[in-house]
Amino acid sequence: MSDSENSIRGMLATNLRRARTERGLSISELSRRSKIGKATLSQLESGTGNPTIETVFSLSRVLEVAVSDLLDARPPGGLTVVRAQEVETLSGEGVDLRPLQRIEVGDAVFEVFDQRVRDDRRQESLGHVGTEHTIVQSGRLGVQVDGQEVELGPGDYVGFDASAPHSYTALGGDVHSVLLLQYRADQRLHLSDPSLDAPAPVAAAHSAEA
Repeated sequence: MSDSENSIRGMLATNLRRARTERGLSISELSRRSKIGKATLSQLESGTGNPTIETVFSLSRVLEVAVSDLLDARPPGGLTVVRAQEVETLSGEGVDLRPLQRIEVGDAVFEVFDQRVRDDRRQESLGHVGTEHTIVQSGRLGVQVDGQEVELGPGDYVGFDASAPHSYTALGGDVHSVLLLQYRADQRLHLSDPSLDAPAPVAAAHSAEA
């Protein structure tokens, strides 16, 4: 297992448990709302699961938290350089995402991702919190939002309420784009209980299923 895989699994384990506990949800109830199996959730909370884009965005939608609150540690200060080869990739049915940076400005929070939609593949989402912005860098991208369809080329932009069902489709080749997710500050997860800072062991995670 690579260091990047350990990193993303470890951060998701800690942040998922914190978000679920803050909202007073058992694993059983979170499973019911997210349509993710209890065993899968227990593995994610123990740091042994294999998270996908579909899983993370479903948890973001149900828990009503920013994606970066599930995947990231707190952002560093000062100069920040993100090397492409050093960032872990979160993959789904048709999209590979690399989280690059989280930016907080006043009451707004922005997450910046490098996004690749794979050739002739479709990535669907039931929706999640925030506003979604995409700028195409190369390729042709089909975007569907709540029944409306548009086609984008290099330099084109689309923005929409991310809570609506939406999908991306690569049309005739891979599509590279920048994805920007925008949230209100009150959609962020703010917790300070030190007892929630470490991934739950497998046995403890299973005990929360009742």
